[in-house]
Amino acid sequence: MTQVTIKKITTKADREKCFHIRAVVFVDEQKVPLQEEMDGLDDTAVQYLLTVDNHALATARVRYLDDIAKIERVAVLKGKRGLNIGKQLMEFIMNDIRQNPHIHLMKLGAQTQVIGFYEKLGFESYGDEFLDAGIPHKWMKRLL
Repeated sequence: MTQVTIKKITTKADREKCFHIRAVVFVDEQKVPLQEEMDGLDDTAVQYLLTVDNHALATARVRYLDDIAKIERVAVLKGKRGLNIGKQLMEFIMNDIRQNPHIHLMKLGAQTQVIGFYEKLGFESYGDEFLDAGIPHKWMKRLL
């Protein structure tokens, strides 16, 4: 039986698992420079880790900016995409954000090829397309 676990990380070991997933997805696969991926903001963020049978497969972080929760660095290992892992992770994160009564808006910068994924989760895009690490993105938001 497959066991999916999603949690806010609290240990250095789990933090390293999150960073490893991000390095594989963003640095190795998408060729984002390591110094751009590791932007120095992780200490101000809540990190999330999804594991399946104790294998770390997906991660994301959330930074709180006044009354906005900014979801960032959503990453699912390549061989595990399309299996609802990203959806499960995002639903967990969104439910966690809803527990904070001061937050009125969730936002994220989505790579253009995954805009449809976030639209299915209730996000809507706004503004002009922009480049982040050389990759086309659009801002997306969802009111709480």
